[in-house]
Amino acid sequence: MGDQWETSPGGLVRALVPILQARDGAWVGWAGTEDEQLEPFTYGSIRQIPVTLSHDDIDRFYFGFCNATLWPLYHDAVVAPEFHRHWWRAYEAVNGRYADRVINVLDTNGVAWIQDYQLQLVPRIIRQSRPDATIGFYLHIPFPPIELFARLPWRKQIIEGLLASDVVAFQTRRSAENFIRSARRFGDAASLGRGVLSVHGHTVRVQRAPIGIDVDEFRDLAASPDVQRAARELRTAMGNPDKVILGVDRLDYTKGIDVRLEAIDALLSRTAATDARYAFVQIAVPSREAVPAYQLLRETVEGAVGRINGAYAMPGWSPVLYLYRSVSLRDLVAYYVAADVMLVTPLRDGMNLVAKEYVATRVHNTGALVLSEFAGAAEQLKSALIVNPHDVDAVADTLLRAIEMPADQIGRRMRALTRTVRKWDVFRWAKTCLDALGV
Repeated sequence: MGDQWETSPGGLVRALVPILQARDGAWVGWAGTEDEQLEPFTYGSIRQIPVTLSHDDIDRFYFGFCNATLWPLYHDAVVAPEFHRHWWRAYEAVNGRYADRVINVLDTNGVAWIQDYQLQLVPRIIRQSRPDATIGFYLHIPFPPIELFARLPWRKQIIEGLLASDVVAFQTRRSAENFIRSARRFGDAASLGRGVLSVHGHTVRVQRAPIGIDVDEFRDLAASPDVQRAARELRTAMGNPDKVILGVDRLDYTKGIDVRLEAIDALLSRTAATDARYAFVQIAVPSREAVPAYQLLRETVEGAVGRINGAYAMPGWSPVLYLYRSVSLRDLVAYYVAADVMLVTPLRDGMNLVAKEYVATRVHNTGALVLSEFAGAAEQLKSALIVNPHDVDAVADTLLRAIEMPADQIGRRMRALTRTVRKWDVFRWAKTCLDALGV
């Protein structure tokens, strides 16, 4: 069985694997295929505990409650969330299935660390069966303001599920504060101060723990001759523009790609009379392609790209290069290296690691980061050029500022950003979270 699997290359996995190996830990998760009944197995010295999901589970639990109810609600209701009871019942059932798998492998006085919005009921189910357990929960996406969270018909059940944890951790202070308010209102929690809640005699620590990246992985790749050569070739293929602006996102309505293109259009209209040629590269990774809202977003984005190129393109140069596909890590880093300006303008984001990845690749302290104030990363990356992504003119103004910024100011800002990204890397994140759980 083990020969059919491979370890994910992501920094999160790399940070947690040695911890799980050293402590005889287990990884509980979905294998990624429908209806496949898999027995637990060991891979990489870690016990793998597969959870089976049916076609209906994926439809109602994942595409339904997780991604059409919770996802838009937690992202400031950028699109209207849908509330359906049969989706909620599927959410309860799948959370119960995950919890059962955890309970079956949890040692006496063991530790369970649960990840993200899909599994917010799991802590309470574990607690009811295993009061000896230490339970942590980490939310990777934003937790919404109480005024939005209050819309959820099952708000009390969600809050009670999370409050069964010993530690509930968030990307930002704002999310932690939002959770505390909702916990007090809907979960009968009392605040003991300094991020500690008490509910029916149980103490819950609310923690801010911003996730990071493996800085050395990105820095080493960026400095490699192969990637440096690929970056030069990319610029040549674009017609050797004066400046390259880059956007990298999943094609999701929370990322604001459609509004970002309006800002690019505004920038080009202001500079059309000059000899300057700017290239904007948008890498849009396919996401939830079966969902109508995502299909409509793709049509909107591709229509905007066509209109901009139709208005401004010249022989040998098109201002927008749009790539609707995934790219390898090596190619992604080559695009980072080639870019003079990184444009990260989500309408709401839990953290946004693209911003941190770009910073990590700036081995010569060049380049400018334009960052949405509504990305969790803005709480840490204060030396970026912070913008309101809804203000198209302000984003265009800031892009021009980034393009024209003197080299000494660029270097000063990038050095500060690099210090922050290195200080708060993925390994520190994992240690911060697990130290709080006594692991």
